[in-house]
Amino acid sequence: MRAGTRAAIAAPHLRTDRWWLAPAATALGLLAFVVYSTWRAFANADYYHAPYVSPFYSPCLADNCTTMKGGPNWGLFGEWWGLSPALLILIFPLGFRLTCYYYRKAYYRGFWASPPACAVAEPHKKYTGETRFPLILQNVHRYFFYAALLVAAILTWDTALGFRNEEYEWGHMGLGTLVFLGNILLIWAYTLSCHSCRHIIGGRLRHFSKHPVRYRMWGWVGKLNERHMLLAWASLLSVALADFYVYLLATGTITDPRLF
Repeated sequence: MRAGTRAAIAAPHLRTDRWWLAPAATALGLLAFVVYSTWRAFANADYYHAPYVSPFYSPCLADNCTTMKGGPNWGLFGEWWGLSPALLILIFPLGFRLTCYYYRKAYYRGFWASPPACAVAEPHKKYTGETRFPLILQNVHRYFFYAALLVAAILTWDTALGFRNEEYEWGHMGLGTLVFLGNILLIWAYTLSCHSCRHIIGGRLRHFSKHPVRYRMWGWVGKLNERHMLLAWASLLSVALADFYVYLLATGTITDPRLF
């Protein structure tokens, strides 16, 4: 901040390190995911290869979904829905991540330069925080958290279905099964490390001694919360990898190696 009571320093900041690398890398990483996920969401193709379904299209809520035996086919939207079914479900995990406390910091710094880095003044003339539209909508994060729990539960079922072969016979595992297992573990870890989850479990307790179970759970979530940034990026990469793996299978680019 520049004010009359501060020392008269002409330079915008006194940092001599490459402070711009972190926000630039963040912006590039998020932009790459946005471009990839937008392409895949609007493609409306190559999202299912028995027994795997892309997490971008699960659950499939439209009649124009590919038939998936035992999969998440819930035709809640009839023939009038002609767009990609991914657009019906991605709003929930996307809303959860957009309003996530870490992702707010990431894109505020990476795209809006608000602020670009510590001890670097932002270029905006005034600061209103999240008190006005549209940023005041960030307060719906806790509600997107509930939706994210439901989506994670459905993706867990999709992962369980990965223990089938192409003929839908149980008791099999392919490389894709391991890809989906890694993805769902990271999704659950990221979801449960959320600040809203930590608050729901123990944020309103006045006396931890009277709630030993919730206190222990609060401690577990707190440990996860310390790695919330790492889990945010890891789960973002894993969900893209799971989708891309299904895409490669569906297009015939690769075959799924069977472990047993």
